[in-house]
Amino acid sequence: MAGGGMGMHGHGAGMRGNGPGGVPEKSKRGMMGILRELLQYAPGMKLPVVIALVLAAAGTVFTIIGPDQLSRITDLITESLSGTMDMAAIGRVGCALLVLYGLSALFGYGEHFIMATVTLGLSKKMRGDLSRKINRVPMKYFGTTTHGDILSRVTNDVSTLQQALANSLPNMMSAAVQFVGCLFMMFVTEWRMALSAVLVTVLGFGIMGLIMGHSQRHFIARQKNLGRLNGYIEEMYSGHDVIRLSRAGEKVEQTFSELNQAVYEANWKSQFLSGAMQPLMNVIGNLGYVVVCVVGSALVLDGQISFGVIVAFILYVRLFTSPLTTLAQGMTNMQTAAAAGDRVFDFLQEEELPDESEKQEGLENVRGEVEFEHVRFAYPSNPDKVIIKDFSAHVKPGQKVAIVGPTGAGKTTLVNLLMRFFEIDSGTIRIDGVPVSQIRRSGIHDMFGMVLQDTWMFQGTVRENLVYNKEGVTDRQLEAACRACGIYHFVETLPEGFDTVLSENIAISAGQKQLFTIARAMIQDSPMLILDEATSSVDTRTEQITQRAMDRLTQERTSFVIAHRLSTIRNADLILVLKDGDIIEQGTHEGLLAQGGFYAKLYNSQFEGTV
Repeated sequence: MAGGGMGMHGHGAGMRGNGPGGVPEKSKRGMMGILRELLQYAPGMKLPVVIALVLAAAGTVFTIIGPDQLSRITDLITESLSGTMDMAAIGRVGCALLVLYGLSALFGYGEHFIMATVTLGLSKKMRGDLSRKINRVPMKYFGTTTHGDILSRVTNDVSTLQQALANSLPNMMSAAVQFVGCLFMMFVTEWRMALSAVLVTVLGFGIMGLIMGHSQRHFIARQKNLGRLNGYIEEMYSGHDVIRLSRAGEKVEQTFSELNQAVYEANWKSQFLSGAMQPLMNVIGNLGYVVVCVVGSALVLDGQISFGVIVAFILYVRLFTSPLTTLAQGMTNMQTAAAAGDRVFDFLQEEELPDESEKQEGLENVRGEVEFEHVRFAYPSNPDKVIIKDFSAHVKPGQKVAIVGPTGAGKTTLVNLLMRFFEIDSGTIRIDGVPVSQIRRSGIHDMFGMVLQDTWMFQGTVRENLVYNKEGVTDRQLEAACRACGIYHFVETLPEGFDTVLSENIAISAGQKQLFTIARAMIQDSPMLILDEATSSVDTRTEQITQRAMDRLTQERTSFVIAHRLSTIRNADLILVLKDGDIIEQGTHEGLLAQGGFYAKLYNSQFEGTV
């Protein structure tokens, strides 16, 4: 369908939800809630993640055993100071250490490989589902959410979630096992020294819990404000020319600065609180070394333990306190992931268009008879403002119907209802006698080609832009369509003709883009057409060429033409004059002029300058 998916830009692009720097919110699901939802979302990842976490734990266990072996080596060397050094025994312990650390490294690599594979697959699935979700949510959603915010969920939030799961989750598992394992080994080795070290680190846990409780809401605010900023940048960049012409740069800069400041403040607060964890853990860790050395020295002098126990305990304290730093950093990352996961799952769980699998797929041999019967409609975002009040009209097959009226009369809204971009509140719209509510949206879209005033060209070849989503189009058909639209001469001047890639290096005027979209509609060859201000971007001479092309395009096809230039619709079979959501006049151009009513005044005003 030419111009498929149009209508998204008609309204609501500038809405940005709450103002910048709003009150930070708490994650609705929390970290554990996000993990549970992820396992429900992708149940196939449960086993690989469990295996990865087991490998992480096993690798950490081998690391924990290491200090005990180093204690044995220290004692063997200490004993040799008063006798012969037992190199064989030292060698055996050294080989055991080599095997332990080797297995720890191997298991660590296996865990990282599995988690990277699983999380990258998860992010791929999420992006795919988000992309498909965009096509399934009702159009009213785009009236309350900026495009940039949606894109931020597809890119930033999914990436944040993936990285946190790939790195932080296994690291936190390893840290937890390391913490518990070291605690066990310390109490087995020397309970008094272990108790001294634990009392010091309990302080770290308490402070870390307080910091986490205050930092979570700032991570939520960071992701939300980042989405708002992205939405505003996307919106302002797309209207950059208008901003410059309107000299609104200072106002845009001020709003951008406010949004940017909100992101900065949320980032600063979250990073400040999370950044305070690591220095604090370092201080507590160093304090632990001091306590172990003092208590251990007293026990050695008393003859209750060997010097090797102090060496082992110094390593255990390092292994015991470092998990606190890892857990603190991991919790920081997981808080960010929880905020990102909330936004992703909120969008994935948005209300969708109802299932239409049981509806009629489409119509065969479309004749193009369209009937509007007492149609009434108000946009869901503003249900009190009725746009279409009581619209009735009958369009015969092959007729060219022009819809005219002042701005806000409901012309484009009427087309959106015909295409089922929105559902009517009451009344009926029929195509060939079948209510559109009984036909799948995809089937309705297949019946129409669309040419809108908002031209859309993507970076690709001229051929790809013209045959968009249609197969089997020959060069002869491309040439015929371009000649009919008066754009073929321009294509001939391009370096590679139809195979030229349209990029920033290729200068295309707004009028030429309009002609390309008209040619695209001709190639789509749909049984019915919708032309919304299709000549709005072309000059007078090009308009004449375009008008002849449009006449050929609309031959023997039911077509709906929305036009402000009334000179372009004089040959319409039926002109519907809308005002305030109602038809106030209808007929042919000559007949309406003869009536001397609203249409006649509107038409004459374009030539006389008076209404």
